Amino acid sequence: MIATLKGHIVESRLLQVVIEAGGVGYEVNIPIRTAEKLPPMGSETKLFIHPVYRDDSHTLYGFLNREDRDFFKLLVDKVSGVGPKMALMLFSRLSIRLLRGAIFHGDAKLLAQCRGIGKKTAERIIIELRDQVKSGIPSPTTTVSSDDGAIPGDSNLFQDAISALGVLGYKAVEADKAVNRAMDQLGPEANLENIIKKALSG
Repeated sequence: MIATLKGHIVESRLLQVVIEAGGVGYEVNIPIRTAEKLPPMGSETKLFIHPVYRDDSHTLYGFLNREDRDFFKLLVDKVSGVGPKMALMLFSRLSIRLLRGAIFHGDAKLLAQCRGIGKKTAERIIIELRDQVKSGIPSPTTTVSSDDGAIPGDSNLFQDAISALGVLGYKAVEADKAVNRAMDQLGPEANLENIIKKALSG
């Protein structure tokens, strides 16, 4: 079972990367959000891997942090009708913060904006995962280990910033990207005011 993969990037495409480790090139499927954060070609990187073994194929799915990988696995394993490709589309469209928030708040409309996700599938995701997401939404004092490539997680702060940008005319997906980028750049110093300023400055 492959859990992590560390090596040099030798090929990179929109939804796929090839990482060479120990003289072997591993083809890994990745969401667009992961692709956007990968280092340049030839650089070393580490991905958290979810392998899918079938009779006719062995496929690897990779993420920059453990939280994304584990939630991807939860989607694929627990929600009937959601396979790896559909889950990859969800992760390409929505950050894990917005995805968790949509499930927690029962926002089927937001989930259904993702390619391949209809209203019934969105509702099934909410029903199947809402209880598990409740325990996974961080409190304002919760932090995530930097070893996972994640940043301090404050669900209320994130949702407040998303709401503020919504008032300013941002669509949910656009606001999600802007706020996540701002929080990544600000790290532990993030507060609502400077998150919004950073998001607006691009």
